[in-house]
Amino acid sequence: MISAAMCLKYASGNLDAKSEHQRQNTTDSRFIPLSVLNAYVEKFNAGDEELVATHIPNSEAFAFLAANIPRFECPDQQMEETYYFRWWTFRKHIRQTPDGFIITEFLPDVPWAGKYNAISCPGMHHFSEGRWLRNQQYLNDYAYYWLRKGGSARSYSFPIAHALYSQYLVSGDDTVINDLLPDLIANFEAWEKERYDASRGLFWQIDDRDGMEVSICGSGYRATINSYMAAEAKAIARMAQWAKRPEAQMFADKSAQIQANMLKMLWDDDAVFFKVLPRDENARLCDARELHGYTPWCFNLAGVEYARAWKFLMNPAHFYAPYGPTTAEQCHPGFKISYEGHECQWNGPSWPFATSVTLTGLANLLNTQKQIFISKNDYFKLLQIYTQCHQITKDNGAVVPWIDENLNPFTGDWISRTRLKTWKNGTWSADKGGVERGKDYNHSTYCDLIISGLIGIRPQEDDVLIVNPLLPDGAWDYFCLENLQYHGKNITVLYDKTGTKYHKGKGLTVFVDGHPKASSRNLSMVKCSLE
Repeated sequence: MISAAMCLKYASGNLDAKSEHQRQNTTDSRFIPLSVLNAYVEKFNAGDEELVATHIPNSEAFAFLAANIPRFECPDQQMEETYYFRWWTFRKHIRQTPDGFIITEFLPDVPWAGKYNAISCPGMHHFSEGRWLRNQQYLNDYAYYWLRKGGSARSYSFPIAHALYSQYLVSGDDTVINDLLPDLIANFEAWEKERYDASRGLFWQIDDRDGMEVSICGSGYRATINSYMAAEAKAIARMAQWAKRPEAQMFADKSAQIQANMLKMLWDDDAVFFKVLPRDENARLCDARELHGYTPWCFNLAGVEYARAWKFLMNPAHFYAPYGPTTAEQCHPGFKISYEGHECQWNGPSWPFATSVTLTGLANLLNTQKQIFISKNDYFKLLQIYTQCHQITKDNGAVVPWIDENLNPFTGDWISRTRLKTWKNGTWSADKGGVERGKDYNHSTYCDLIISGLIGIRPQEDDVLIVNPLLPDGAWDYFCLENLQYHGKNITVLYDKTGTKYHKGKGLTVFVDGHPKASSRNLSMVKCSLE
């Protein structure tokens, strides 16, 4: 059992050591004992080589995770292990700096990073994942880093206002977004100066600055940056409305206009997909479907009339693969899985970054629209595939949990790692980030896909909890998610098909601060007040 002092070190600021220690042993420890978490941490620690010193070393990983993360249990051993593995790797990227905490993408310092080795490219994923930690100081400091402490927030596409809004939906605390609203407005206006084309009413971006270099369709007006900026404007409008600022309506109008122009100009009705439009005066939409065409759904920007695009996701001629989905459709002549040239190509390989965006978008679609092209069975299948990607076979033959950069979608090989380990004179190159630069790579989500997607915690502005599981009927006999902090309340979600696993009745049950608040005999949506 963790000590009270160690709990205090990593607990949220409103708990003293004694109360935190008591809480860990009572309220939220009723269904999944901390010994389960401890066993996973010991396993991960035993198989790890700590190549980079971190703020929270392996020796303190259990204390941090016990004090901060929602615990998860399910019959799928690999999915359960991967859930804890991703939290175990996430805490490695919490870096303490003279300007507060930040979250890194790479553990080793890389030459192309900004101040303190931070990179804005995966910032939205860091907030999506980290918003479920009990101690929100890490993300709060991170927000101030990007906007006031020297972070280069626009070095890559990064919807920071939407990220902070998403964090708020979980925490219920608007202190940071109220304080940073002027900075968010200034950041949006800077994007307009740098990347907005008034003649088309769209933003443009270099594919590399979307974090998607060596893509088939390349740079131009992309669904990525335009989805981000429509979401940015919408989030700012909402924040300005709360603050009773005059910019609220202006940003609501900006969001609606960007969205409308994206739907009009980037949607290919013949190919039924969102595509890249080059910046050339008489350019036509690129002829390739690329996975980032699903980005509008990540921000709820595409109506049901566009849902036809999802019929390609599970098709092996397009995006489906054993370790996919692929970042470009396989039927296109530009599709390529290469072990030559740049080590990070987006013309075919599977990228966890893109898989995270796609699964988040799919969860949004399944929660908000009725359509016939894709189902929660497909969400579950893709999540299983994504789970199976999280492994590597070591030189001694051992198969261990792993997260890195890009994958061969047909074999599961981590392409950049295979390339980089012999890059210069038969070994790693310092110019490329050094030894095992992609180890424990923090460029995607996983835990959020379990929490908000599969289990179905759908964060809201008001003090209401909605749980809408995407688990297919009959897939599992049980699951449990507990120790989840939502709007200051402690949430537990149980599913027990027979009632014999947790002995709290059959079906789905939601507990708020230890008290049952909602239930269903099956896996249907439930809703309850937090009061």
